[in-house]
Amino acid sequence: MNVPKGFAFAGGHVGIKEVNDDIGIAVADRECVASAMFTRNLFCGECIPLGKQAVSNHRLQGVIVTSGIANVATGEEGRRNELRLIDKLASLTNIAPENILPSSTGMIGPQLPVDTILQGMPSIADQLSSEHFMQFAKGIITTDTAIKTESRNVGEATILATAKGAGMIEPNMATMLVYIFTDAIVPDDRIDGVLRQSVNLSFNSMSVDTDTSTSDTVALLSSGIFPVDLDEFQSTLNDVCISLCRQIVAGAEGAKHTIEVVVNNCATEEEAKRIGKSIVNSPLVKTAIYGGDPNWGRIIMALDKTPDIQLDKTAIRISIGDSLIFEDEKEVTDNVEAIRRYLQASKVIVIALDMNSGHESHRVFGCDLTEEYIRINSYYTT
Repeated sequence: MNVPKGFAFAGGHVGIKEVNDDIGIAVADRECVASAMFTRNLFCGECIPLGKQAVSNHRLQGVIVTSGIANVATGEEGRRNELRLIDKLASLTNIAPENILPSSTGMIGPQLPVDTILQGMPSIADQLSSEHFMQFAKGIITTDTAIKTESRNVGEATILATAKGAGMIEPNMATMLVYIFTDAIVPDDRIDGVLRQSVNLSFNSMSVDTDTSTSDTVALLSSGIFPVDLDEFQSTLNDVCISLCRQIVAGAEGAKHTIEVVVNNCATEEEAKRIGKSIVNSPLVKTAIYGGDPNWGRIIMALDKTPDIQLDKTAIRISIGDSLIFEDEKEVTDNVEAIRRYLQASKVIVIALDMNSGHESHRVFGCDLTEEYIRINSYYTT
């Protein structure tokens, strides 16, 4: 795995969780050009306004992530605790505290065991190295069953990213955190737009369970060493984010199948996205996919409940996999059994809709709904 120049990473256990790793730290050897997007949940974690303030000038040099407690609904004490962690990392690394982005993820409500964390931070910071990216990635996860990373090259430059998230996920930019590091030169006046395009094609087009987390953060830090073609960089960053997005839905709580809904020939891209989200979020569609049931009527239901769309029932075509199931306002009966076999044999289920109402398209990512998701979330705190 290539690591972009100028970054060092560490992670480990500081006592938030009983056993598993629960902190990740990333620092740069210089101020980075940076951008970030955050949750739109109005009851956001105490780290979110601090992160927004830190990145407001497009500069960051450090990231600290604590895992196990979200530091949400914790009031002034929670804000002070987050600031204490920032100040501690600043003193350990000689980074200005205003250049440090904080994140906390996990259970809502409890206070961070801040004194315990502060005691453990020096030993974690001592491990900072360009070789310890996987320690950072491991330190930020909660209910994830696998570490999610992606790395790509753009000319001489490298993009390296990691994500965590398995439930409480429908980003309006879940519980979802993404950190992207690059040594490509990305100008101040372009970095927000670059990140926004990639997020809109990936994380903001994803849903596990329709619940928007209080802690969502996607951050991009550039150490600015190698010149790149920005169009090529954008395309590669899009691929990195889509790969992480697919890893998140594949590793979602209890998921057995991932679902990709492709909506083509819509009046607007936003309309295509809303249609796709309506389908991928439907519990009835999700359970049909889980059971391998070719119940295409549930797709029609989810499509029809999308408000304010241009809908010509005579023009819509729906396919599941490679098989057409709905055309000319009726079922294509010859394909039902082929679709049943496809649903039962495939781990990635693709549903395609041709709306024939325009020229815009969008792809949405999701997963099925299983008994395991219910079990995980029924006993989350017990």
